[in-house]
This record gives sequence, C-alpha cells and structure tokens, in this order.
Amino acid sequence: MLLGCLVLCGCQVSRNVPTLPSDFQQVYVAGRMADPPVIDGKLDDPAWRTAPWTIAFRDIEGDAKPDPRFLTRAKMGWDDEYFYIGADMEEPHVWGTLTKRDSIIYNDNDFEVFIDPDGDNYDYYELEVNALNTQFDLMLTHPYRCGGTYDIGWDIEGLKTAVDIRGTLNKSDDVDDGWSMEIAIPWESLRSHANRPIPPNPGDQWPVNYSRVQWKHQLKEDGSYERIPDVREDNWTWTPQDAIDMHRPEYWGLVEFSSRPPGRGEFTLPDDAVAWTLLRRIHHAAEQYKSANQSWPKSLALIQDQYEPMNIEGLGEPRISQDAEGFIVTVEQTGPNEVREYQFGPGCLRSMKATAVPSS
Repeated sequence: MLLGCLVLCGCQVSRNVPTLPSDFQQVYVAGRMADPPVIDGKLDDPAWRTAPWTIAFRDIEGDAKPDPRFLTRAKMGWDDEYFYIGADMEEPHVWGTLTKRDSIIYNDNDFEVFIDPDGDNYDYYELEVNALNTQFDLMLTHPYRCGGTYDIGWDIEGLKTAVDIRGTLNKSDDVDDGWSMEIAIPWESLRSHANRPIPPNPGDQWPVNYSRVQWKHQLKEDGSYERIPDVREDNWTWTPQDAIDMHRPEYWGLVEFSSRPPGRGEFTLPDDAVAWTLLRRIHHAAEQYKSANQSWPKSLALIQDQYEPMNIEGLGEPRISQDAEGFIVTVEQTGPNEVREYQFGPGCLRSMKATAVPSS
C-alpha cells in the first residue's frame, strides 16, 4: 500500500489517493533548510534532527533476497544553493582502500547517489563515496542496457562530502559502530542537463535513488582488509530495482522539494501515479519476454501472465505498439474534465508522454 510507504518515510499524503500497490516507488519530502548543515559527516545539525529518515534500505532485488545484514538510512534537505543528503550505515568493520578521485569506488564499500532531474532516463548523474571520502562522479547518457555511455570526466563542481567514522578506520582488531556521510550537491552543477528549473521550485519532484555497496571481507596476513575473492557484493538500496542494476531510473524514488522546514512537508501524489505503475509493470514483463525471445511482444496476450493488472476506475485498457527503436506501451487515465494518455518507451527507455484531451 502506498499509504503505508508514505507513513514509513515520514511523509504525509496531501489529498485522498486511490489504493496503490507496494511496487510504487518510495517517496520523500525534502524540507527547505533555513540554516544549512555543516558538512562534517555528522548528522547532528538542527536541520537534520527534524528531517525524517527514509525507510531502511532493502536488497536491490527487493523481496527476492533476504533483508540486509546492516541498517542503512538517509535524510534529505535543500536550499537555494545545495541539495543536502545525509546517510547513516551500521558497520562493524569500516574500511577502505581507494584514495584517488574517480577511482572505481564501488570496488570498496561505498554510498552512491543517483539523480535524474527530469525523469526521462536520459542524462542522469551518479556519485559514489567511500569511507575514505574518496569521490567518483559521472554523468550517463542513458542506461547501460540501452546502449548508454558515461562521462567520467564530468565533475560535480563545488561538491562537498564528508565522512564520520564511529570507530576506527582500517583497524581490524576492534569492532566499529558504523559510519555516516554528508553530501552537498550544488544545484548549478546539475543545470547543464537538468531540463527543468534550477534550483527546484517548491513542489517539484525528482527521481532519486541511493545504493550502498557492501563487500564481504577477509583479513590479510598483516591484518588489513580485502574482499573475499569470487564473492559478489551486496547491493542495498532505498528503492529496490528488481534487478542487480541501479541504472533503471524508472524504479527510483521520488523526492519532492518543499518550501516548508524539514519534517513538515506533505507529499503530493503525482497525477500519473496509477498509469505509471501499470506501465512500469508491463514494460518490465516485456523486457523479460524480449530476453527470452530476442524480440518485443506484439500483443499484451503474450505477457499477460507476467504482470499484475490494475482494475482502477478511470484507467483504460493498455495497448502496445512497436517502432524502429522498440516497444511502446500506452494507457489512458481519465481525470477531471480530461483524459491523459501516457506512454512508456521506446525500448527500455522511459519516454513518459502525457497528452490531455477534453473528456466527453
């Protein structure tokens, strides 16, 4: 139930909403910070005290995998200059090895941020930081599975990050409590490909997600840490991706930027919430079909057993089509005085198009 999701993340629904399934993405209201936090890695500033935590991170594959071994949570806030992110991670052994900027930081345990300002799956941003406060930032044209490329040379100009260790870093003969992180991302650094107002207007909603990469380790003869060979990392995320792939922006959470102080804002359910949930389900089933059959389905009948329908008043029967680039699914949703048509596609990209026409 979406309502349960909203309660867990400390938000409130601002109007009556239909009953929605648990596969609607997580949501969060980022409050406006009158007094910005000092970026020192400690989440003890007054603004952080009133900002709600996200729900505890889950495995990237969702219910298909066990709950994470260690707790991970995040908070958010903003002002005219920065998007502020705070994260807290339980960890009995805090360690890291990479110290050069733009190293492949997920080869260490790390915390990762993903932002797609206009929610179209194109030109989105990624940031990774390890316990040594080493940064790796890049911009991606679109998801890798769609043939996307990346630009490691792109940097978040003016980025601020800091880490606080509750214990001792890279010391294996004791037990740590964990580590926390603060991040301040300048809005101006995101302007080039945001395709929407910078800084956000109050009420704007951006797709955002967070990931924690956690490796199982062993000790070398000198007592230093190393990853256990041939053992895959754990990936724990704010909003699960239903696959070991963070580059699925259609599954990311929604962050609403409120003019009210942290902890006081209300989340406004977007008009496309119902249609978008159904489109994402169908598109996921279509991708599975393509993986097995090397072609997109030509009718919904071919995948009808692979997704759960939504019998909600005002939601039309979905239909599919194909173009030179791939699969497109369309659904109509009737609202006050209009009918909106939503599309998802082509291929594995989100191209969410809403066309309003007068209702009869």
